[in-house]
Amino acid sequence: MTIETVLVVDDSSTQLLSIQNIITEAGYQVITAKSGIEAIEFAQKYNPDLIFLDIMMPSMDGFEACRKLSMEKSTKEIPIVFVSNKDQKADRVWASMQGGKAYIVKPYSKDQIIAQIEAFQ
Repeated sequence: MTIETVLVVDDSSTQLLSIQNIITEAGYQVITAKSGIEAIEFAQKYNPDLIFLDIMMPSMDGFEACRKLSMEKSTKEIPIVFVSNKDQKADRVWASMQGGKAYIVKPYSKDQIIAQIEAFQ
């Protein structure tokens, strides 16, 4: 699998811009969304190769968005990497149970973001 387009989902404009800049500077195309609802809509519309997904968001959190994406025929094969402030073992286990393939804790480093992209190449 070749990663070309990455969907980044976070309700924080600062976090969104930070991850977007890291990914863009690494040479990848980036699509951004600010909610779980937009994450599902944009994943279906743009078919990204990878999704970085925050957990704590209004309306629909990242866990629910991940569950829905994992059950949809058109999006179930897209790997999802959670990026969250939540750093408990239970959060990581629950993320995996929802369909997440990896988990990064904020604050993250540029190297952590790039390593996840490379892991799915």
